[in-house]
Amino acid sequence: MRFNDKLRQLETLYGVYEEVTAELEIACAKGCADCCTRNVVLTTLEGYGLAEHLAAYHQDIFATLRADIGSSRFIPKMTTNGLAKICMQGLEPPEESTAPENTRCSILSKSACAAYLFRPFGCRCMVSQSRCTDTGYAEMDDFTVSVNTVFLQFIEHIDTTGCSGNLADVLLFFETEINRRRYRQGHHLCSAQGLISNSPIPVLMIPPKHRNRLEPWIRSIQKKLNP
Repeated sequence: MRFNDKLRQLETLYGVYEEVTAELEIACAKGCADCCTRNVVLTTLEGYGLAEHLAAYHQDIFATLRADIGSSRFIPKMTTNGLAKICMQGLEPPEESTAPENTRCSILSKSACAAYLFRPFGCRCMVSQSRCTDTGYAEMDDFTVSVNTVFLQFIEHIDTTGCSGNLADVLLFFETEINRRRYRQGHHLCSAQGLISNSPIPVLMIPPKHRNRLEPWIRSIQKKLNP
């Protein structure tokens, strides 16, 4: 698949997700940034567009990311589709480290995202039924978790030749135009950057109780990705 086609498919998935979340009851609003931490995980496909925007309009944020890189942050050992494959095989997944708390996202500016339109799916899907300021955590029902998992799987599937990792690690890799060009050209750079390789969808991780409700959205995704 051509690189620009991958970017278009990513935007398509974002659009479908907005349709899904329009049906959910969420309390999130502009200026609510309690859940905006350094623990966001994203694919290189998502990181590419974000890095392009930062390089053009917010170059200073890369300096902030470099300054914060020594701080605690969640670094994943496995991708969503990697987990699906292990579960399908009946194996035990590796234990992930606990995500550190109170780690303010380096891209925040006065409780607002400096690159909101280019934010990755990990930010878009962090929704809550109540204000995190009041409860201290995001309140998300089981169905929303299932929806988010499906979209994470499709996004990774589009970027099968790419990688996943912590927001800071992916963005700092993409700080240079050379690395962005190498990624566009299809070079596999995961192991050299401490990132993890993406995988195609082996099976969609949908609990039986959510399959009927999710089926129309899955058909919509498949139709729009493969018109």
